[in-house]
Amino acid sequence: MKYTAIVDYGVGNLKSVSNAMTYVGQQTLVTGDAGELERASAVILPGVGAFPDAADKLRETNLDKVLTSQAGRKPILGICLGMQLLFDRGEEGRDCKGLGLIRGRVVRIQTDFKLPHIGWNSLSLHNSSPLFRGLDDGAYVYFVHSFCGNADCEEDVIARTQYGPSVVAAVSHNGVYGCQFHPEKSGEVGLQILKNFGELIQ
Repeated sequence: MKYTAIVDYGVGNLKSVSNAMTYVGQQTLVTGDAGELERASAVILPGVGAFPDAADKLRETNLDKVLTSQAGRKPILGICLGMQLLFDRGEEGRDCKGLGLIRGRVVRIQTDFKLPHIGWNSLSLHNSSPLFRGLDDGAYVYFVHSFCGNADCEEDVIARTQYGPSVVAAVSHNGVYGCQFHPEKSGEVGLQILKNFGELIQ
């Protein structure tokens, strides 16, 4: 049976992600079990909270090793904090190691606007990606964050948004995808993104 594993490591917005995937016709399993993640056809890493706490939880459960071992073997999608954890390191609270699946660092957004950045912003799409198939440049999605990824390689950036400066909104590298915004809270646009991700399953 093909299914998408939604990683349960104590800091995720699990139910809404699972419900959204079910709505677009994808079988899901919310789990923190390494074997289930290895057997899954795809993996979603959600996340709410602070980078160091979430990174510590992944390491304590050895799920960091499972995720890095599965990268390149199956589609992986990080959402919000889950996307940030894909990067090499984060600077929230203290310098902290991430999963190293996207080269770069997670830093505080340098803006004169209020943080956290909460609300709907438009996407500027870059470097054509199957994640955004069927979507128009300028589509609106929902953000909640104060930190953002700075990718070392611009080719890994597939969407940006403006919040004062240009902010990385989505990344992709070797079958690993990340959305800084919440597709499960982004209406029809977000559902299309999750449907597109589900269709990456072989």
